[in-house]
Amino acid sequence: MTIAREIMTEGAECVGAEDTVLDAARKMADLGVGALPICGTDDRLKGVLTDRDIIVKVLGAGKDPAQVKAGDLAQGEAVTIGADDDADEILRTMASHKVRRLPVIDGHRLVGIVALADVARALPDRAVGDLLEVISSD
Repeated sequence: MTIAREIMTEGAECVGAEDTVLDAARKMADLGVGALPICGTDDRLKGVLTDRDIIVKVLGAGKDPAQVKAGDLAQGEAVTIGADDDADEILRTMASHKVRRLPVIDGHRLVGIVALADVARALPDRAVGDLLEVISSD
């Protein structure tokens, strides 16, 4: 059975909860990614900041991205997957929370990200199609 650590993208970089959204956007651009995990000063995951969050919750709301902290956009408990969780758990978690990216943790340490693209490369087409249908519906 495929597990998260086998299909994840390693080396995920965090944006600090106290960093500004502008800093986060620049980091996303530099890394060529559309999302960054938000980590607190205690190195614990606080949430995930997406490019859509920046557009809708900051720019669309007329806020200054140089003044808004990344941590201000972390809502509730972060949805994660354990490094040794299997593919069925990855699919269930993505589907039930309607997310396209899952931070992968080992203990409390962030070790990678499983994105929908990683799932598509690693799992059968039918499973991926079913997941995409659930995530995309509202």
